[in-house]
Amino acid sequence: MPQLLIELFSEEIPARMQARAADDLKRLMLDGLKAHGLESANAAAFATPRRLALVVDDLPERSPEISEERKGPRVGAPEKAIEGFLKGAGLASIDDAEIVKDEKKGDYYVARIEKPGRAAGEIVAAVLPDVIRKFPWPKSQRWGAGTLTWVRPLHSIICMIDGKVVPIEVDGIRAGDTTRGHRFHGNQPFAVTSFEDYGKKLKAHKALLPASERAAWIAEQAREVAAGAKLELVEDEALLAENAGLTEWPTVLMGTFDEAFLAVPAECLITSMKSHQKCFSLRNPKTGNLAARFLCVSNLIAKDGGARIVEGNEKVIRARLSDAKFFWDQDLKRPLDEMASQLRSITFHEKLGSQWDRVERVAELAHQLAGACDADPADARRAAQLCKADLVSGMVGEFPELQGLMGRYYAETVGTKPEIARAIELHYKPKGPTDTVPKEEDGDAVACAVALADKLDTLVGFWAIGEKPTGSGDPYQLRRAALGVIRIVLENDLRLPLVPVVQRQLTRMIAAAGVTDTGADALFNGAKVHGQALDLLSFFADRLKVHLREKGARHDLIDAVFSLGGQDDLALIVKRVDALGEFLKTDDGANLLAGVKRGANILAIEEKKDKKSYAGTYDLKLLTAKEELALAAAIEAVKQDTVAAINVESFAGAMRALAELRAPVDAFFEKVTVNDPDPKIRENRLRMLSEIRAATLNVADFSKIAG
Repeated sequence: MPQLLIELFSEEIPARMQARAADDLKRLMLDGLKAHGLESANAAAFATPRRLALVVDDLPERSPEISEERKGPRVGAPEKAIEGFLKGAGLASIDDAEIVKDEKKGDYYVARIEKPGRAAGEIVAAVLPDVIRKFPWPKSQRWGAGTLTWVRPLHSIICMIDGKVVPIEVDGIRAGDTTRGHRFHGNQPFAVTSFEDYGKKLKAHKALLPASERAAWIAEQAREVAAGAKLELVEDEALLAENAGLTEWPTVLMGTFDEAFLAVPAECLITSMKSHQKCFSLRNPKTGNLAARFLCVSNLIAKDGGARIVEGNEKVIRARLSDAKFFWDQDLKRPLDEMASQLRSITFHEKLGSQWDRVERVAELAHQLAGACDADPADARRAAQLCKADLVSGMVGEFPELQGLMGRYYAETVGTKPEIARAIELHYKPKGPTDTVPKEEDGDAVACAVALADKLDTLVGFWAIGEKPTGSGDPYQLRRAALGVIRIVLENDLRLPLVPVVQRQLTRMIAAAGVTDTGADALFNGAKVHGQALDLLSFFADRLKVHLREKGARHDLIDAVFSLGGQDDLALIVKRVDALGEFLKTDDGANLLAGVKRGANILAIEEKKDKKSYAGTYDLKLLTAKEELALAAAIEAVKQDTVAAINVESFAGAMRALAELRAPVDAFFEKVTVNDPDPKIRENRLRMLSEIRAATLNVADFSKIAG
């Protein structure tokens, strides 16, 4: 089947836009071809600094012929309806339509439309110009006298099917079979005949097409150069990908800088060289310390072996590291408490006060949460008071990604307790689903308390002012904050009831706002505080479902536990969900679930029919069958045993107690007729069904469980 090859050759495309642009080209072209009847699942897109390319294999030669029947208006319908039908069906007159007899609804018109297939080249010629003109670049420009907008001036287009040029023209640029290679080492025009030929000739003209190959080549060279100097590369996948987007024929070179800069924390030097010069850092493998060397990636094969390129990079690196050292030296002149005091002048949110106000709230909350984290309350308060101080430092002002880390360094230089310094660094964690969390077992109990306080204050604050996530919008990253709380609690197995914590924090905000009255103008009142807390707990439940679902848990089991009410201890909820999941995998669990659901269905039907509820206790005197007597005894025993097990957090024990219901429930439904002719016995047995549900509600709401 035919092969389609497309290349859009331009001036340099920013590295950050390349991967997305390649994906967009593939998506838009395949969608456009599919809309015209051409489908292929075998396509690949590529990007280099100067080109986007797409190859589509197994492209059909023609689109299929289409035969369709379109129903029209009734015979004798208004003229406007007839005109609309003719226009939509592409008919010249109503005489070209057929009349279908219908004795019940009346005769109506039908258009029979035959659309012949179109050649692939014809369809590509229609789709590609439209894709180019409407391409979704984040930023684009016009040049010369043309009207086309592109990320940078577009120079040429290759559009070929099986080696034959598809004749298209976009803003005066005609498609052909010719392109160019590397700007300096292969800038001569050359013609191609296929994708394979295209790739080989590009490489011969010093341009590697796949970004993955360029990245792999950079990594290979970097490790070889580092090993030659008996050093080790500081691996950085993001920097590797960025350099692959900046070069078509990468060459790795080594430079040096003054060892005096090594007095600055290594992370500052690494970040400076990466951010400003896209350079890799190196370390001594024996000591683990940063080396006074760096690696730069050039897009040139220099005649002097890269000496002048290295010299230029060293000059810029020297200036950048001088800036970093200046920031470090100046920041050390101010203690963290002085930096923290400047937070008064920084607004966190117009409705939530300054950063200083927020830090005060976080400090008080961290002090309260310390016990749950087995941390020293005084240390937790102190760490929270200092955790945002480095936001006003010169280093964090230059490199925001170093916030927290710099606070730890500044704290350590004045002899702050290690637990407090570590908490300043770690309180932002986890920053995402793949990030680590502070662990008590690693000696980071104080960090756990401050991290929880920081995230809970954020959630409570924005919940209080009505800034909740909506749909895909989450400008304050509240979903991430909730997931952070969940992970810290679960991975440290913390006992932390959320509702009282949230209510106390809301009340603290009321006091800070100076609100004393509970009238209509009050910021909050008791009922609203409780409602906000429950609403936020529901948000946590949704995030917990997502988290556990990714771990393989069933979301319906989470619903079954949460719906009991009063379930706000995340660690206990997960333990209960896990135990419930294991129980339902057993025969006892599966059969009991079926029995409980059967009873619930019978009860619902009879209550609807009788227009009354049968909830409540049954009369022991009306129990006659041995099966219902056995069930009654089992219900009472299970109620007591499950409560006793849950009180000591033995959820497996609660499930074992619940399993004792399985045999009596099965025997009851097998031998006992619920809808007995005697109305009193019938009502009593229906009440017994409601008690089966009541007994299981100590563990979970079985009505929420699928199956």
